[in-house]
Amino acid sequence: MPPRWPRNVWRRSKRSNPETDLSLKVHEIFYSLQGETSRSGLPTAFVRLTGCPLRCSYCDTAYAFQGGNTLSLDEILRRVAATGAHYVTVTGGEPLAQKDCLPLLTLLCDAGHDVSLETGGSLDITGVDPRVSVILDIKTPDSGEMSKNLWRNLEYLKPTDEVKFVLCGREDYEWARRILTEYHLDEQCPVLFSPVYGRLDPRVLAEWILADRLPVRFQLQLHKILWGEVPGR
Repeated sequence: MPPRWPRNVWRRSKRSNPETDLSLKVHEIFYSLQGETSRSGLPTAFVRLTGCPLRCSYCDTAYAFQGGNTLSLDEILRRVAATGAHYVTVTGGEPLAQKDCLPLLTLLCDAGHDVSLETGGSLDITGVDPRVSVILDIKTPDSGEMSKNLWRNLEYLKPTDEVKFVLCGREDYEWARRILTEYHLDEQCPVLFSPVYGRLDPRVLAEWILADRLPVRFQLQLHKILWGEVPGR
């Protein structure tokens, strides 16, 4: 039985090995501790894909907008396997901006990895393998990209997914609180509130969450606490 890929992908590649036919522009593959989400602290292999259609005001991975190397899916799988990691995070940039990201996610799951996908929330998630935990970023007013939110994505969230709000200040917080309530997000999956590094005091955000008794997980970027703003960590 062929892999569970979109039909157009399988049709294009069935004449030879699909893993070598398909490819992605990869900025870096590295092994580190997961710094965010409920997986924070877990040793993880990261596959960072090149390119992103968004330009968030607080972006900390602008270096991945360009550059990188084109790798076959087979080569990506080999490099991930070489790390020895059980957990794998596919990130960017915006991974879903490259069509062959979907078969990569399926192949990683088939290889026995516990896979998460970090996406900016502007592109359709319905084609993502259901075994993947989708980390969906909802863009706030101060991100400068709020208009790009693809709201119908919220209809497809699974209990194993997570929604993330990256907050620049009080306006973002109030907006996120309203969205949390309006869409009953905490009833669908875990919800994360994170302060923008260097712009919102984490202690202030923690006090807001406690004062309002919000059903969310407060999170900091563990990797920045450990290593600062170092690319590839």
